[in-house]
Amino acid sequence: MAERKWHVIIADINAAQGPEIVRQLEEKGAEALFVPIDLGSPDGPKEMIRRSIERFGRLDVLVNCAAHAPVEAFMEMTAEAWERTLHVNIRGVALATAVAAEQMKKQKGGRIINITSPASRMALPNYAAYAASKAAVDSVTRAAAVELARFNIQVNSVAPGMMDTPLQLRTEEVFARLEECSDLESFRAQRTARIPAGRRTDCSEVAQAVVWLAADAPSYIVAERLNISGGLDRD
Repeated sequence: MAERKWHVIIADINAAQGPEIVRQLEEKGAEALFVPIDLGSPDGPKEMIRRSIERFGRLDVLVNCAAHAPVEAFMEMTAEAWERTLHVNIRGVALATAVAAEQMKKQKGGRIINITSPASRMALPNYAAYAASKAAVDSVTRAAAVELARFNIQVNSVAPGMMDTPLQLRTEEVFARLEECSDLESFRAQRTARIPAGRRTDCSEVAQAVVWLAADAPSYIVAERLNISGGLDRD
């Protein structure tokens, strides 16, 4: 998005890293803003949208990407993990979508892209809260798409497959421990072997899909789930 010289707002709880991301975006030619915010808080999504409109005067694209992803053995799940996951992953998405839609309706159009996951369609006992939250994201995406299409607001989602982000690496370490596997590299290789494409993706490849939906996709694409999973998710 920065390479297209868009104005970009980054909203995240990571107050230490946010300014550095803004600096990198500005080096690519974008005007950027960092909003330090907890999107799992009741007012976080609304404040994010308010700050964005206050700075740039309009809102054309919203990408709901923030997520909490606890790994817990099924019979050892905690209320705290479930509560945080649902507040960030689904309540935050729903509220941000609704507030953004108010502004986009005034502008007579906009695009909203929710980041979901192949996990939403899988049975993952050690990842139940995260998987359930992403299934809920799929549901909210469909509901929002149907409600907002008449205002020329297209709501769709992207489902990234396995990629070597810090979150993915930490998650796989816990997966391996819970499955009593001491060889992490072998464990990760076995997971990669499940991907029909034979490799993992990366953030850049997923970003291409997000930008396509945000800028180049036909406006008649509504309520679609775009799988960027190398065939791991085939529906």
